[in-house]
Amino acid sequence: MRIPVCRLADLPRGEAYRLEIDPPVSVFHTDDGEVFAIDDTCTHQDASLADGWLEGCEVECPLHASKFDLRTGAVDSPPAKLPVRTHQVVVEDGMIYVEPSPAAPNLPPCVGARLAGGPA
Repeated sequence: MRIPVCRLADLPRGEAYRLEIDPPVSVFHTDDGEVFAIDDTCTHQDASLADGWLEGCEVECPLHASKFDLRTGAVDSPPAKLPVRTHQVVVEDGMIYVEPSPAAPNLPPCVGARLAGGPA
């Protein structure tokens, strides 16, 4: 299933777009012109990675400075220990689309409980 995000021209290089799905996904347009999509929520605590700092192919969480590799989802810097899910990105006719991963997300406990309908 392809989800339309926005036009590539509307996402400046070095910026991110938060796709409001459940759970949210961040789409990053790097300074080099590459486009990546990862789960938006840091695996350490409930923080939006779209609000983080993008450098190269890494995003730094705005809350506790964990870093994630946009290409693989791997944690490059603690306190996060679990990777974020990556999603396939397709740019077609100037439009960015995300194809969500079928893998289970690695969400912090407070977010996982909220999505499951439990107490936050």
